[in-house]
Amino acid sequence: MQQKIIILDFGSQTTQLIGRRVRELDTFCEIVPYNKFPKDDPSIIGVILSGSPYSVYDPEAFKVDLEQFRGKLPILGICYGAQYISHTLGGKVEPAGTREYGRANLNFIEDGNPLFKGFDKDSQVWMSHGDTITAIPQGFRCIASTEKVKFAAYQANDEKIWGVQFHPEVFHSLQGTLLLKNFVVDICGGKQDWSPASFIETTVQELKQQVGNDKVVLGLSGGVDSSVAAVLLNKAIGKNLTCIFVNNGLLRKNEFQDVLRDYECLGLNVIGVDASKKFYDELAGVEEPEKKRKIIGKGFVDVFNAEAQKIKDAKWLGQGTIYPDRIESLNITGRTIKSHHNVGGLPKDMKLQLCEPLKWLFKDEVRRVGRQLGMPEHLIKRHPFPGPGLGVRILGDITPEKVRILQDADDIFIRGLREWKTENGETLYDQVWQAGVILLPIKSVGVMGDERTYEQAVALRAVTSADAMTADWAHLPYEFLAKVSNDIIRNVKGVNRVAYDISSKPPATIEWE
Repeated sequence: MQQKIIILDFGSQTTQLIGRRVRELDTFCEIVPYNKFPKDDPSIIGVILSGSPYSVYDPEAFKVDLEQFRGKLPILGICYGAQYISHTLGGKVEPAGTREYGRANLNFIEDGNPLFKGFDKDSQVWMSHGDTITAIPQGFRCIASTEKVKFAAYQANDEKIWGVQFHPEVFHSLQGTLLLKNFVVDICGGKQDWSPASFIETTVQELKQQVGNDKVVLGLSGGVDSSVAAVLLNKAIGKNLTCIFVNNGLLRKNEFQDVLRDYECLGLNVIGVDASKKFYDELAGVEEPEKKRKIIGKGFVDVFNAEAQKIKDAKWLGQGTIYPDRIESLNITGRTIKSHHNVGGLPKDMKLQLCEPLKWLFKDEVRRVGRQLGMPEHLIKRHPFPGPGLGVRILGDITPEKVRILQDADDIFIRGLREWKTENGETLYDQVWQAGVILLPIKSVGVMGDERTYEQAVALRAVTSADAMTADWAHLPYEFLAKVSNDIIRNVKGVNRVAYDISSKPPATIEWE
């Protein structure tokens, strides 16, 4: 039986980071909404309560019945989770006066607590809360403080309950991963047997049982997620898998031909469909970002559906949906951040059941699985690319000419990142999580030769990240940016100005639309 840690999501922006840190410990975990704890599941070995944007005493605060798992499983509360446990069991939580935000250093009240095994003296942690625990419940004791936070960490005397008011999942908590290891492995008894090899073995068997001898159709995008999903399905069901690659006219330069060639080398059965004109016609004059996304998503489904119906006896739709797609799309606050055209159900007339072999994986885990499957490195390392393609990188309406301009500029930028070597021998492309060019809906005055120009401006976007939930702008060398800017302006007809986006996520997003 596969062990799992349950992470109850109270709406924190860093809940997925908790999940990633647990997975990095080779332990499976599942993030579920705060009110959907899976009862009577013998595979659960521990529970983590996440942070939240709410205060515990807020009327709208998310609440969970702790008695569902209290006394049965080890519990770790993080930030709001720690405050909620204290507040619910008789402690006191009050406004901190000033928001406690940033780096702090731990002062351990007792030696040898299992949660802090192996910690350095004065270990740095990251605080981010507006409330603070001013009294802990009876039967609990303080195990660590900081200069400003008396109850930085506590433990129940006779129960396996811990709470920390800092965020061990974030980078600035320098020994945060060690804390989670102490909880997951030592306290909960995790066997650390979650690995790419075990995932492939288990998933292939599950796919064989799920699909049997039925035929599966899968929509390829050229990205790592759908590619790994296709190879995994091919390993399970072979010739019963048919892949469909749709050119929506919004792919990168030469991508349609290049990707089809890659898939042929992988031994996949792929049908390529060039539907560029259909998408251009349907997007004509549309400027609103979410409307563009929905048109592109529906257009893909329409084209895919028409091709899938030609495949006799197909009963399943394979998708490369990964775990963050599902969590973002089912945001527990009910707010739509952006629509994902590969999540949210199938049209009724498609009559296909859904098969998502990667639905529990984070992006870095997908890449590890791809390597384990023996896929070529250039496919595994390929940067994430938005489902709507260049459609969300052209601000305003979309025309074939704008696509041509953006493809040419983007090709120069991406090729430049692949060719520029750093001091340690890596390419800039390998150091960047995601990169692309944005075509701005403005024109600017320029001078070329002795002539005045009035042409398009583009913005370069490159970010570093671990999982796309947070991202920092990539600090690319000035010499590289100067070269790329010069190459774009000289070689891309219609562009006379290049800018570089230095916004981080949050507050910005990686894509502009």
